[in-house]
Amino acid sequence: MSDDEPAREPIQEDARIDALEARLKAAQQREEERNRPQVSGPDANYRSGNKVLADLLGGLLGGTVIGYAIGSLTGTNPWGLLVGLFLGIGVAFRNIIRAANQRPDE
Repeated sequence: MSDDEPAREPIQEDARIDALEARLKAAQQREEERNRPQVSGPDANYRSGNKVLADLLGGLLGGTVIGYAIGSLTGTNPWGLLVGLFLGIGVAFRNIIRAANQRPDE
């Protein structure tokens, strides 16, 4: 009996199964690529927050320093400082409003 051929032939590799496995693997790779997070650095909200903070601090400090310098040179120190401070605040708010009205894709 050992010389007899087996009743069933071994299953041959089917080209359709290979093609299906290749398509499935390609689809899984595309899905992994699509679901991978794309953020590589700070996002746009973080950058815009830093810009607002820099505008606000720069306006306050710049207006204060320039107002104090002008007040010291002209002899009207407290008024020069206050005018410079309020002008710096006004410039900072103008820059913040201009940045807020700008489209994100620009």
